[in-house]
Amino acid sequence: MVPDGRALRERLKPLVAGMTNLRHDGQYDEPNLDGTPGDYISFDSWEWPQGIGLYGLVRLWQQTGDDALKTLVENWYADRISEGLPALNINTTAPMLALSLLWRETRDPRWAEVMDEWADRILTDMPRTPEGGLPHIVSDKINERELWDDTLVMVGLFLASYGQASGRRELVDEACRQFLLHSRYLGDPKSGLWFHGWTFDGRHNFAQALWGRGNCWVTLGILDLIELADIPAPIRTFLIGVLETQIDALLKLQAPSGAWHTLLDDPSSYEEISATAGFGYGLMKAARLGIGPKGCREAGLRALEVLLANIDATGTVANVSYGTRMGHDLQFYKDIPIQPTGYGQALAILCLTEGLKHTGAEAEVAA
Repeated sequence: MVPDGRALRERLKPLVAGMTNLRHDGQYDEPNLDGTPGDYISFDSWEWPQGIGLYGLVRLWQQTGDDALKTLVENWYADRISEGLPALNINTTAPMLALSLLWRETRDPRWAEVMDEWADRILTDMPRTPEGGLPHIVSDKINERELWDDTLVMVGLFLASYGQASGRRELVDEACRQFLLHSRYLGDPKSGLWFHGWTFDGRHNFAQALWGRGNCWVTLGILDLIELADIPAPIRTFLIGVLETQIDALLKLQAPSGAWHTLLDDPSSYEEISATAGFGYGLMKAARLGIGPKGCREAGLRALEVLLANIDATGTVANVSYGTRMGHDLQFYKDIPIQPTGYGQALAILCLTEGLKHTGAEAEVAA
């Protein structure tokens, strides 16, 4: 069923409020390796959930032109940068993605030097796995010699977006390299889906988990990579083929509700809404771009429908799994708790804004 454009627009403003009102209540106390407290929930923290949240806000601003959203995002970056940025790692790179999109539009001189320095350090200072991969080293754990799905969005999209906008082709090339290398080690040739991670120590895919949100990072990541940068034709063709194979598998695994399970191939695992929102965004966008097998749009609209049913009156997205480390058995994923997060809010915003493009309606969010 095609959603009503007015109804979608009315749900977007509460989603933004639901994100900015998130606060760390002490339930998840995860100290960082440097001794600082880890805050993966509050909007004001510079970490990966907030980085994905900002990506949703900037994408929404790009579509609506809402000056209030632009001001909100600009003030967030100005405040965080004046406070001093955290140590470089995969997850603390995530907020740079939305900043790169903002700068592409405004060319505000406040941001380029920050992104140039950060990008330089990714290329020169970040450790590498065999074959030049970026290991998923994060604020609270050194996952040395490990490749994770998440890295492609947290780092790869920033390199592609800022590299394209700044004319630094070496950054786009590095993004392409990471997408190709992660495809080699995380893609499951049997199912067409992606495993959560790979380690060069023992050369295995851990629990061989076909994890929902990890796969949604791949769906979103490939589509947005080819949108944000000029990707060489052979690499673009290869990645679209990888994406279409993944989508074909996803269509077969969508639950009757319209959602996907947190372990995609395990109906006994819970239905998880952040992954569902990411898939909804990706499938509708793929259909709009003429990518993917028949049925993409319909499956994406079904995902949008179940997402809407999981947004409460305050704009908070329910049934979102908390941040997920690498699991060494499948039960680990089934036991991840439910917690409202910035990335849950952002993936919902992305899904709704893409949904608006399928209504013929113009997105408007009241200031």
